[in-house]
Amino acid sequence: MVEANGLRFKTLVDGPPEAEMVILLHGFPEGAESWSHQIPALARAGHLVVAPDLRGYGMTDAPEGAANYTLDHLVEDTRGLIEAFGKRTAHVAGHDWGAMVAWYFAGTHPEMTSTLTVFSVGHPAALAAASRDDPDQQERSRYIGLFLMKGKAEEVLLADDARRLRGMFQLGPNPDAVPHRVVDTFVRGASRPGRLTAGLNYYRANLGTGGAAWERLQRLGPITAPTHLVWGAEDPACGRRQAESTGAHVAGPYRFTELPGAGHWLQFERPDDVTRSLAEAASAISS
Repeated sequence: MVEANGLRFKTLVDGPPEAEMVILLHGFPEGAESWSHQIPALARAGHLVVAPDLRGYGMTDAPEGAANYTLDHLVEDTRGLIEAFGKRTAHVAGHDWGAMVAWYFAGTHPEMTSTLTVFSVGHPAALAAASRDDPDQQERSRYIGLFLMKGKAEEVLLADDARRLRGMFQLGPNPDAVPHRVVDTFVRGASRPGRLTAGLNYYRANLGTGGAAWERLQRLGPITAPTHLVWGAEDPACGRRQAESTGAHVAGPYRFTELPGAGHWLQFERPDDVTRSLAEAASAISS
């Protein structure tokens, strides 16, 4: 357990304390265990690896109220976690909502971002443009309408032993990629009182009524850190346009990798590719 930004975070940690830090930010509806393939491999490569349960998830504190889940809070959590390990910089990586946090962190704290590696979700401005103009992305994003419905979303996702929540991990081309035991871990965490609401508050605080936070995200300036976007070509939630147009929003060195036959849960569907991308980013700067 690590204290940062006024909260206590459960973290999975491996690797030498004196090494450069890699921080891994998970998405919805997951937890730190989504990086279970990558943590030991990166540690063996000589990096200090930190994978927290983000605020509201797992054993980390879950403050009440959607206002406590804006990206400003989430970015400051990330900053606090890096500093809690005595570091001034880190290699920042994220998937799904963790990718959104990572993008925003890199844009607002470039001095702390050694490299940025993001999975599935492109730059917020690219995603916003696709959500506005691309019928394909609009169709993929329809589920968000349910997630914004307080109470209704919780009821639907947890009904029948969380059948629909479990079903999220089976969407895409590799429905058995996430092991049942890992899905059970995520579902148990989300089923605790208030925890699913906390996860859904990421959507409600940043994409909900008024849209002020979403407008700010769209205005996030060009990213200057060396950046690598890894995208599954059969991702059911994040379409091609937002991925392919992301490079226009990165001012620093940029790579885009498309993984044919991969969907959304890349850490499980393509664990070696994910590990390689993280190791290459950290090692390139370290060397």
